[in-house]
Amino acid sequence: MRMAWRAGALLLWAAISHRGLFAQGVGADGPPRLTPIPVDQLPGKLTAQDLRYMQPEPLVFTTPRTVKALYVNAWAFGSNKLWQLVRLADSTEINALVVDVKDDTGCLLYPSQVRIAEEIGANTCVRTKTIRARLDTVLAHGIYPIARIVVAKDPLLAEGKPLWSVQSTNGGLWRDRIDIAWVDAYNDSVWVYAAQLAAEAVRLGFAEVQFDYVRFPDEPKERLATAIFAARRPGESQRSSIRRHIELLRRRLEPTGAPVTFDIFGLTASAEGDLGIGQVWEDFAGVGDVVLPMVYPSHYYPGAFGFAHPNAEPYRIVRAALREAIARNLATGGTAQIRPYLQAFTLGRRRPRYTPFEIREQIRAAEELGIRSWVLWNPRSVYPRDALRPYPVVVRAAVAPSGEEQ
Repeated sequence: MRMAWRAGALLLWAAISHRGLFAQGVGADGPPRLTPIPVDQLPGKLTAQDLRYMQPEPLVFTTPRTVKALYVNAWAFGSNKLWQLVRLADSTEINALVVDVKDDTGCLLYPSQVRIAEEIGANTCVRTKTIRARLDTVLAHGIYPIARIVVAKDPLLAEGKPLWSVQSTNGGLWRDRIDIAWVDAYNDSVWVYAAQLAAEAVRLGFAEVQFDYVRFPDEPKERLATAIFAARRPGESQRSSIRRHIELLRRRLEPTGAPVTFDIFGLTASAEGDLGIGQVWEDFAGVGDVVLPMVYPSHYYPGAFGFAHPNAEPYRIVRAALREAIARNLATGGTAQIRPYLQAFTLGRRRPRYTPFEIREQIRAAEELGIRSWVLWNPRSVYPRDALRPYPVVVRAAVAPSGEEQ
C-alpha cells in the first residue's frame, strides 16, 4: 500500500510539475502540445520559483527482483519513439529500459559537463536536450532506467585524444575492418572518462550503469599485427588489463551506490581463454553486480553446442549457453547475477527471421533455468508486442526508493 501510494504520488508530481513529457499533453495520437525546457538551458542556480525543475535528491533506487528490459538506442530515446516504448512497457512485462548514454560512435545522449567530453566535441552530437523531462516520464511510469556506456570502441575519443588510442605501425591511428579507430584499452584515462560519464548519468537519474565494449578489438590476427598499444605496462596481458580496469570502474562508481554491470560476449562463458579480447568469465562475475552475456544464436559458429545452424535453434542455443554460464558461476564462486541479452533482430539473410516466436523461445530457455531477468536487443529499438507477456494496468513499483515495499 505504501509503495502504491508513493508511485501514485510520483505520477501526480509529474503531472503537476510540467516536467514529464507525458504530463505536457502527449496523447496516444500526437506529440506534446507544450515545448519542454531543455535541462541545458536552465539556470545554474535554482531558486524557489524553479522547484518544478529539480530532481529529488538523493535519488536512491531498489533494483527490481527481475529486470525485463529493452535496449533503446539514443535516437529512439530522444525522439517520439520513446513514448511508444513507454506505452509498450505499461502494457507488458517490461519494467526497464537500457539507454545509450554513450554509444559506439562516441556521441552522447545529452550534453555532458565532463571536461573530456567537452574537449573532444562529444557535446556537438548529442541526441536530446530534453533528458530531464524524458527521464522524469520514464520514472513516473515505474520504469527502471539503465545507462549503457560503450568504453573501448569510441572513434570520437580516439580522434580527439590520439595519445589514448591504438596506434598503427604504418603511422597514425590503427583502424578496424570498417575503418573505425579504437582507444587503447590499456590506457587508464579511457576508463576514467567512462567512469565520469557513468557517475554523471547516475546523478541525473539513471538507476544502474551498464558498460559495453569492455574489451580489446576482435579483429583478425593479421590486422592486429599492425596495432600498437602504447599504454601497455611491462608484462601486462589483455586479460589483466581488463580485470584491472573493470575494478577501476567499480571503485569509481561505488560512492554512487548504483549497480555496476558488464556486457560480454556470450562465448565467454564457454571459452577456456580470453577469446583474444581480454574477457574471462570469472573476472566479470567476481567484480560486477550483473553480467550480461550476449547469447544471440546468430552469433554462434556452425557446430556450436552440436548444432549445424545455431541461428535456427533459439531455444537450444540460449539454454546451452546459459547452462554453461550458471555452471561456471557455481564452480568459481561468482557472485554476479546473470542477465542475458537475447536476440530480437534478424541478422541479414540468415534464417529463420526472428519473429515473436523465436524471441519467446529464448525467454523460455532462460526462465526454465531459473534466470528471470533478461534484456532484448534490437539495434533499431523495435520490439513486437506479441513477444511479451501482457501486464495488468496497475501502477508499477519497479523504481521504488530503497527500503520501500515492492
